[in-house]
Amino acid sequence: MNHNKNTDKKEEVNNQVEDEKTTSVNKDDTQINESASTDEKDSSKNEEDLDNDENNSQDETKDLKDQLLRSLAENENLRKRTIKEIEQIKKYGHINLLRDFLNVVDNMERAVKSSTSENQSETGVKNLIDGIEIVFKEMNSLLDKNQIKKIEPLHEKFDYNFHQAMFEAPSSDYEEGLIIEVIQPGYVLHDRLIRPAMVGVSKGEMVEKEKKDEKEEKDE
Repeated sequence: MNHNKNTDKKEEVNNQVEDEKTTSVNKDDTQINESASTDEKDSSKNEEDLDNDENNSQDETKDLKDQLLRSLAENENLRKRTIKEIEQIKKYGHINLLRDFLNVVDNMERAVKSSTSENQSETGVKNLIDGIEIVFKEMNSLLDKNQIKKIEPLHEKFDYNFHQAMFEAPSSDYEEGLIIEVIQPGYVLHDRLIRPAMVGVSKGEMVEKEKKDEKEEKDE
């Protein structure tokens, strides 16, 4: 009788242990399944984030490409406009000077007409001279207005940047290298040479120069 009771208790304990093991295994399986499900969700979310990042990168690349193309197009248009403006300046930049110069031409024409073969009297000649003087003053005013300055370097030191020597001559009045005659005046626009002044240059006093040459020959 006692033996049967003990056996029943053992079976009951064994059954309880088995149930606990089964419950534990089931719990473990549930946790594993939940963990796997969580990993799958995380993996899916990561893939979705990667897709979003890739799409964003593609959109940014497209925007940058569009901006670059627009910038290149704008630069090309600016280059073409600049070239066109330079051509227009080269072609028509001196139109204001020419417009003013037409007044000089008109006055010269009036002066010439006032001195026809039918009007060779003293009064006619005087009118011609007066007209030429008016035109000359107007031309000088026109040059000043456009920053064109005359170079008349008489008695100045010769400067090859602005002067062109047409001859050299001995002079007892001026030292060597000084300009003794202006054959044709030069002109500059602001600081740029338009035409050099054609000049004659002093070689200095020949007697002193010959003595100097003789001295140098002796020293040699």
